[in-house]
Amino acid sequence: MEGSAAAWLRVAAVGCAAVACAVAAEMAARRGMAWCRWYRAVEVVRDLEQRCATPTEQLQRVVNSLAVEMFAGLVTEGGSRVRMLLTCVDALPDGSEEGVYYAIDLGGTSFRVLKVELGAGSTIINQKVEHQSIPENLTKGASNDLFNFIALALKNFIAREGGEDEGRPLGFTFSFPVRHSSISSGSLIQWTKEFSVEETVGKDVAQCLNEALVRNGLNMKVNVLVNNTVGTLALGHYYDKDTIAAVIIGAGTNACYIERNDVIVKSLDLLTNTGQTVVNVEWGSYRPPQIALTPYDICFKETRSYYDQGFEKMISGVYLGEIARLVFQKMAQVSDVFGAAAVDSLSTPFILRAPYLAAIREDDSPDLREVGRILEEHLKMQDVPLKTRKLVAIVCDIITQRAARLAAAAIVAILQKIGCDGTLCGTRKVRTMRGVRERTVIAIEGGLFQGYAVFREYLDEALTQILGEEIAATVSLRVMEEGSGVGAALLAAAYS
Repeated sequence: MEGSAAAWLRVAAVGCAAVACAVAAEMAARRGMAWCRWYRAVEVVRDLEQRCATPTEQLQRVVNSLAVEMFAGLVTEGGSRVRMLLTCVDALPDGSEEGVYYAIDLGGTSFRVLKVELGAGSTIINQKVEHQSIPENLTKGASNDLFNFIALALKNFIAREGGEDEGRPLGFTFSFPVRHSSISSGSLIQWTKEFSVEETVGKDVAQCLNEALVRNGLNMKVNVLVNNTVGTLALGHYYDKDTIAAVIIGAGTNACYIERNDVIVKSLDLLTNTGQTVVNVEWGSYRPPQIALTPYDICFKETRSYYDQGFEKMISGVYLGEIARLVFQKMAQVSDVFGAAAVDSLSTPFILRAPYLAAIREDDSPDLREVGRILEEHLKMQDVPLKTRKLVAIVCDIITQRAARLAAAAIVAILQKIGCDGTLCGTRKVRTMRGVRERTVIAIEGGLFQGYAVFREYLDEALTQILGEEIAATVSLRVMEEGSGVGAALLAAAYS
């Protein structure tokens, strides 16, 4: 019996050892599979980082390329990837304007109605601003419905203000590409951002608003039609005569600047004898050939149109969160770092907005608590591990850095075009102070720039890298609060 017992024990021991080995092998296999899945997610992020790299030398090539496109756009219509639209604004507010003026600022799915009271000596005595959201159905519906909605909002605003100012000149900021025929009229070239009111394309948008004002019983008329960059430039110049350009970096992105008439070859009938004209660059339509698209850039790669807003989709707030979502979706497809249900929760376009991306990137808590909250509340991902949250923050940083550095290159291209970058049309490798203005001010507006500190830091860093410290010190970016709307009221005053 003792021999049988010993034999049984030996068999049992061998069996246990085999089971233990099998369990260990299974656990090792699972750890290996888990590591492989994690590695695949990390590889997605590494690939994104490589594709989005923008070394200074590459940014300089973007600067030169965009400056060349700007030159070409002033020669012929359609001869460039940037439209270089003449705005018919040949004089900016100088501080002598006085009185009460109204403005409407339409640039996205919300708009603003403004009342501005001006005093002599570049003094804004009082201003009132009301924000109105536009129902989604109006951004894709009938033209009359959209403009009626805007006109009624203005009428109600005037009524709340007492109604005694009806009949005053009206500035209209319309932040979509327009081909001007005068300072107060221009036809819509195409909608951008989230609008697609197709019957408005080709129509005079100032006339559309004027007709809506009449339908709603208002005795007012648009006397100045501008886009948001021109309004921002007007406010910047009102406070500081060294302001020579304006940049918007918000839901969309664009710029304008003061150009000499003698270098403008096209549309000579729109030029006056003042010697200068404000040019709307429309750089959102630019596609820098030096920057390869990633698989996550939504630039309509199959289109043959130059005007696919490719640059805007790499920079502006409407699209940065969407790029991040597409990266996260790819990570979820190749791994399980977000959990089993992540692919479905990441399938909704534009569910991740730029403010969330900014909050993720700027979360400096040890456990990335805000990142976890955003993933849970907005992307429906529960209990995402800390190491995955760190990957999410890295993705947002990569996308932010590329956007900010490209925006910096575009700003330098304007400086190069007007001779304020220390080079002779970009031909000199070393920038020096010779021939450069002692001070160049660029007015800037937009929620992405104003509300995202890391974005500003990356942009400033890139400006210094491209220009060099000596030249960069002469360039000042000045934020203009409500610039696009208040600027339209100032221009309404200047042209009244």
